[in-house]
Amino acid sequence: MSTVQISASDVNKLRQQTGAGMMDCKKALIEANGDFEAAIDYLRKKGAKVAASRQDRDSNEGVVIAKTTADGKKGVIIELNCETDFVAKNADFIAFAENIADVAVSQTPISLDALKQLEINGVKISDLLLDQTGKIGEKIDVSKYEIIEAEKVVPYIHGNYRLGVLVGLNQAVESADEAGKDVAMQIAAMNPVAIDKGDVDARTTERELEIAKEQIRAEGKPEEMVEKIAQGKLNKFYKESTLLNQEFVKDSSKNIAQFLDSVSKGLTVTQFKRVQLGA
Repeated sequence: MSTVQISASDVNKLRQQTGAGMMDCKKALIEANGDFEAAIDYLRKKGAKVAASRQDRDSNEGVVIAKTTADGKKGVIIELNCETDFVAKNADFIAFAENIADVAVSQTPISLDALKQLEINGVKISDLLLDQTGKIGEKIDVSKYEIIEAEKVVPYIHGNYRLGVLVGLNQAVESADEAGKDVAMQIAAMNPVAIDKGDVDARTTERELEIAKEQIRAEGKPEEMVEKIAQGKLNKFYKESTLLNQEFVKDSSKNIAQFLDSVSKGLTVTQFKRVQLGA
């Protein structure tokens, strides 16, 4: 048993450094004979053990953060997950997600794995996730990371951090922020599958055509009419499910392409990303 005297100030210092509970910090310092580095390692290992024991748990709660660089040329979305809504609403948890998003937007790593290898205050994000798991006692992880680049990227967070959208526009005009937010809200609400007809992948198009044909045949329509009617249904799908062809929610007299063109001639969407919590 350690004979090293652990003072309250030592415990508080370790708590400030790690965010772990007072009793956990005291135990870590006792186990480490007062060595702060060893105590931090002890807490990290504890987090790894908690993480291992909770690998089969669902962590579908959490927050989605969308941010852009100061010049609006790049944007990122990250989803940080936990197990309960109680933790997701905690200010420290949200601040942790914001810190990860700040690192992501400043360094724009190429993948989720690369993001986890980056550091916050000298500590790898992957290690910080373990620290948080040990501290909170829930499975904590970053499950999604998206990045886009464009002349103008506009971020939008919907529903108390439950859904994030990035919209990339081809012009950085004065009204791009407001127009981009309107389009982002459209994406949040209508969940388009692609920007335009030509961006829909072939598999999705074939599936929609086959479903349409089966429906038409089930209605007893003549075979010679099936293809023509199916094409009509496919065009309806494009209108409802591709962003530029969708009816603008805020003005039903225009579709999104027409709305953007009315803001600035030739203004259009080059990319978008939509991340919904737990989806």
